[in-house]
Amino acid sequence: MSDTDLIKLYSKQILSLAASIPHQSPLDAPQGEAKVRSPLCGSTVTAGLTLDGERIADYAQNVKACALGQASASILGKVIIGLDRPSLERGRTELTTMLKDAGPVPSAPFDGYEVLQPAREFKNRHASILLAFNAAIEAIDDAKANA
Repeated sequence: MSDTDLIKLYSKQILSLAASIPHQSPLDAPQGEAKVRSPLCGSTVTAGLTLDGERIADYAQNVKACALGQASASILGKVIIGLDRPSLERGRTELTTMLKDAGPVPSAPFDGYEVLQPAREFKNRHASILLAFNAAIEAIDDAKANA
């Protein structure tokens, strides 16, 4: 099966995820915010959040990315409430390994990323796929800096 066939196979799932990105309404009073951009393709994700101790209590995201970046933000958005920075770092590392080194799909709660396995061959889209993680981590850092 060619890469094109794999992308076609997964395209309905990717497009479905891209069309159902959670947490798109901005927060009234975020404790931390971050906007990250992929220099390669220009995709951006802006994240705002509130923390309860070390864990994300509320989250908002504005995603301006390709379908792969949108799908990634959708997958992360479904599980992000209640996560802390170390969990997000682990998920980002596992996703990077899946994309760049043909590693396994990220472990729970990030196991929905199997749909993006065909994107391994599209190195120019890896940064877009990782944007949601990067924005959330930077927003946590901003919240802690503002505390």
